[in-house]
Order: sequence, then C-alpha cells, then structure tokens
Amino acid sequence: MTLVDDLIEADSARRAAIARYEELRAEQKELGKLVSRAQGAERAALLQRTKELADQVKKAEANRAELDAAFEAMFKLVGNLVADGVPLGGEDDYVVLETIGQPRDFGAEGFAPKDHLELGRLLDAIDVERGVKVSGSRFYYLTGQGAELELALINFAMSLALKNGFTAMIPPALVKPDAMEGTGFLGQAAQDVYHLEQDDLYLVGTAEVPLAAYHADEILDPATLPRRYAGYSPSYRREAGAYGKDTKGIFRVHWFDKVEMFVFCEPADADAEHQRLLAWEKEFIEALEIPFQVLELAAGDLGLSAARKYDCYGWLPTQQRYREITSASNCTEFQARRLNIRARFATGIGPVATLNGTLCAMTRTIIMILENHQQADGSVQIPQPLRPFLGGREALLPITARA
Repeated sequence: MTLVDDLIEADSARRAAIARYEELRAEQKELGKLVSRAQGAERAALLQRTKELADQVKKAEANRAELDAAFEAMFKLVGNLVADGVPLGGEDDYVVLETIGQPRDFGAEGFAPKDHLELGRLLDAIDVERGVKVSGSRFYYLTGQGAELELALINFAMSLALKNGFTAMIPPALVKPDAMEGTGFLGQAAQDVYHLEQDDLYLVGTAEVPLAAYHADEILDPATLPRRYAGYSPSYRREAGAYGKDTKGIFRVHWFDKVEMFVFCEPADADAEHQRLLAWEKEFIEALEIPFQVLELAAGDLGLSAARKYDCYGWLPTQQRYREITSASNCTEFQARRLNIRARFATGIGPVATLNGTLCAMTRTIIMILENHQQADGSVQIPQPLRPFLGGREALLPITARA
C-alpha cells in the first residue's frame, strides 16, 4: 500500500473519529438541558447517563486527537509535486545536461595525480588523524594553508553573491523543530539530522533551514520580492546511510562549512529564478577552473521538498569520475506553505516560492582545487579569483618548499 493510500485511510479514520466525537458532544449538551427539567427517578437515570456519556466523550476526544496526530505525521511525509519534464526514475537516472571544462591529462604531463589527503599532508593543510582523535570518524582539522584556502573561498563566494544582489547572512546553526520540519528535513532525511534532546534543538545540515525559516509566519510585501540571501554557516550531517562510503579524507564528513543561496520569490518567477541560481553556481565553479558536469536529477532522487533539482559534479582526477559539489532546488510553494510564509499579491494573500542553491561547500571545493590544480612537486596553483584573498600568492607550497 502506498503512502497516499495510507493517508486516505488515515483521513477516513480521522473524519469518522471527529464525527463520533461531535455526535457524543451534541448528545451531552442535549442531555444537560433535559437534566435541568427532570425530577425524581427520571433525573437519576439522566444523571447516570450523563456520567456514562462524559466518559465516552473523553475517550472519543482522545481517539480523535490520536488519529489526527497520526494523520498529520503521515501528511508531513508527502513530498512536493514533481515539476513537468523531470526525468523519471531514481538515483541513477539523472540526465547530464552539459559538460564544462576539460580534465587534465596528468599522464601527458609526466606524473600521476595525488589524492587530496596526500596533498593535504604535503601542504600541512588537512589533519584527519587529529580530527579523529578529538571528535571521532569523519572529522578533521583544516590547518595553515588549508584554513586560509577556506577563508579565501568564503570571501570569494560572498563577494560573488553580493555582486549578484544577495544579502549576506550569518544564520544560527541551531534551530527549533518547526524550522527543521517546515523545510522538509524531518521526513526522509531525519536519520541524518543531529538532535539535541535536552534543548529540543537541531543542528542544521545546511543554511537552507534557518534562511527558509527567517520569514516564517510573515506576510511579505510583493514589491520586495525576490528576496535573495547568501548564508554562511557550519553544516552537520550524521551521514547515517554512508557506512563504508568515502571514508578516506574529507569528501563525506559530519561537519563542513558552506555558503548557501536562498530565494523567496513570486511562484510565477520560480523557474526563472532556478535558472539564475544554477548560472551563479556555474559561474563560481568555472572561475575556479574545475571541470564539471550539470545534471538534472530524476524524480525519485529529489527528496521531500524539491520539485526540480540540478546538481553540479566536479571532476575528481584520482577517482576518474565526476562527484557532486553543488545543487540547486526549486521548492515551489512547498516550504512556504509549511512555514506559513505568504505575500499580499494583487490576487490576494498566498504562499511565496522558495529556492536554494549551494554556492560553495568548502570541503568538497577544497578537494577539487587541490586535485585539479596540483603540480608534480606537490604544490597547488591557486585559481586567479582566490589570489587577492591569499595575499596575492600564486600557489600553495609543500612544507619542504617553505622550510
């Protein structure tokens, strides 16, 4: 039986419980009128029935509340409607829309590429061993040039976002359940979410969550749309379903920093805004001279909130394949309805549309820069746009070269 079938069945049970409760309450009210006029044995009988009815009403109310809660919990598992034209299928049924840039031929250059972890050690830029010692598996330190590289990426990403009309934001990384649930992260993705039970707060897996909830329960002026926010924040993910996957290095970790783009707009403008987000992601990746592909994900791989999603996959030389580095999602009115974010349109008050897009996920972007721009001596050429944020340096140098 599908989720929709279960939902219909739950709704029928809920409606029947509501009807039964209202029926008993009506009888209870009518009985109250009769008691006030009755005398003697009749009054005693009515009082007995009143007592029995009170117990029945109490049980009916509890049953109604239980079935209503079950329906609401199930309803929250229903995802957004998939947009027309989205490819059918699951995780492996994506469509490659374009390939940009040409991977380097390291063989022709006379050396085999090192992976990002080996380069990180040579540059004294990544320390996984001490990350594991202090915090456990899938944690790390960025040190020296590694930390500087992240700071340069943050500054470049934010400068690009500001140039494109975004408002810079540093949102909280801890949110209430309503914010997490409203954005759709307590549904299919709940297993990957960190929950602080004592405080009933959640560590966000992306700045999308606090940025989406920023205007919760508000009515926006349509003249101020689109509202574009670029949020820098840490991201925390359990990676519960990733046992044995990408265990080496910093590709799949429990914590990383990210610059996320988020947009509130009129529903009619959502498709065009989605294309803009993708264009800005492409602009960022191209500026870093990372070969990449643009993918459109299939319907079965969209998650709960997205009606359409594009991913950018960067080329990873040591794996000889493209790996995900950004995504851009059109969530249409789905999140806005759940978070009660509306605008006073000419046609009346209604929900806005929300969209999100990764501008820079730091660890994966660092991996791509290290591996794609490495040199035979272990140094790494710094992409031109990052050099102003690194004191004009042209390369990251191995420890021996700097000694």
